[in-house]
Amino acid sequence: MGNSAEYNTSWDEGNEELWDKKYQVWEKRDWEEYLEENLTFPFTATRFEDMDSNPFADTKDAPFSVGHSVEVLGIDDEDEMRGIIVKVKEGRKKGYLLLCELEVISRDDKNFWPVREYVVWFANQ
Repeated sequence: MGNSAEYNTSWDEGNEELWDKKYQVWEKRDWEEYLEENLTFPFTATRFEDMDSNPFADTKDAPFSVGHSVEVLGIDDEDEMRGIIVKVKEGRKKGYLLLCELEVISRDDKNFWPVREYVVWFANQ
């Protein structure tokens, strides 16, 4: 790992055994309850994925687009198929995004690991 406070996905490589152990814990976790207890709102996150987007559309300037930073205001709901839905704000616009499409960039942010664990668990379920 480097000294940088920004997360780098290469840090996950070679840690498969650790992730397997963590995943067993995550499978039993009530994620909505856990996140309500472990996240501090509001916090800043970056949208790194959009599961509903048209890959051929140029939406990079639209609010809440991939690559944009948003302020996560709170948990709104949990959908059985799509996961945790959070209320977000970008500029003056408010909306709703899937938590699994967001990441907290700084490892120093206390919200980094709860969000990261959820995203990794959700992607592997």
